[in-house]
Amino acid sequence: MLAGAASIALGSTALAQGGQPRDPRSIGGGNCSANPYNCVDAVNPLPAPNTVWMEEMTWMDVRDALKAGKTTAIIATGGMEPNGPWLVTGKHNYVLHTNCEAIARKLGNALCAPIVKFVPEGNISPASGHMASPGTISMREETFRNVLTDLVHSLKVHGFTKIILIGDSGGNQAGQRWVADSVTKLWQGSPIVAHIQEYYDYASVAKHMEQFGVHQTVAEGLHDDPEISLNMFIDDPKSIRYDERAKAKLLTINGVSLADRKKATEWAKQIVEFRTKVTIEAIEKAVANKGTLPAPPRRPAGN
Repeated sequence: MLAGAASIALGSTALAQGGQPRDPRSIGGGNCSANPYNCVDAVNPLPAPNTVWMEEMTWMDVRDALKAGKTTAIIATGGMEPNGPWLVTGKHNYVLHTNCEAIARKLGNALCAPIVKFVPEGNISPASGHMASPGTISMREETFRNVLTDLVHSLKVHGFTKIILIGDSGGNQAGQRWVADSVTKLWQGSPIVAHIQEYYDYASVAKHMEQFGVHQTVAEGLHDDPEISLNMFIDDPKSIRYDERAKAKLLTINGVSLADRKKATEWAKQIVEFRTKVTIEAIEKAVANKGTLPAPPRRPAGN
């Protein structure tokens, strides 16, 4: 019965709409015999778009980008979680929208897969962790790993030779490392799949920004800080309710004022530039290692 079902499935995929045999040169969602734009070697009728996001490209755009050497794919994982009274629940997704683009453009040979916006945020029922707060959307760890595995497999099939995983939240890191290590063992480094742990290091970002005058003088106890707020602000000021807070004179976090919009913009640019530099350096090391770098030693208690 299983063999029969498999034969039926294979037979159905060999037929195009209307019961006609499918042309083996068909690609792009239709049959090559029905329209030449559905043929694997069809010339793109439009110029290449100025984007690094696969979801903003046609299949021809992605095909041509791969042929042009853009064979690195970045999978970025964010989340939906509570972040105090000012920041929207999609905090990490806004950060990644700016950072993935900056990293891909700086690399010059990379494209960004759509951001994975749903990640482990705590037990769903009974609710734990961030799931205690309305607006949070969680994913079981095994579901998260399965999603990442399927994404990585999809990108491998299309010819990407380097697949990079970055996550902007703590709950994403273990799953990303597990997937990268698993497929690296399976595929023996072809393609190279690496989790970039160095991307998620907000302590280093805070330390870096001190030289530019971003000094946190108090801890307000919110799931927020100047660095994350500024990284969101450069992507979309509405994501941190900038105008509303300015009107209410509430544009301070942990003792750092963001009220000077010009200064806030310059700070935000510095953050993106720093995180891009650190991430690219780590990517280059991971590629040389043909996979995820060893985990850093655990910090002594109290640090």
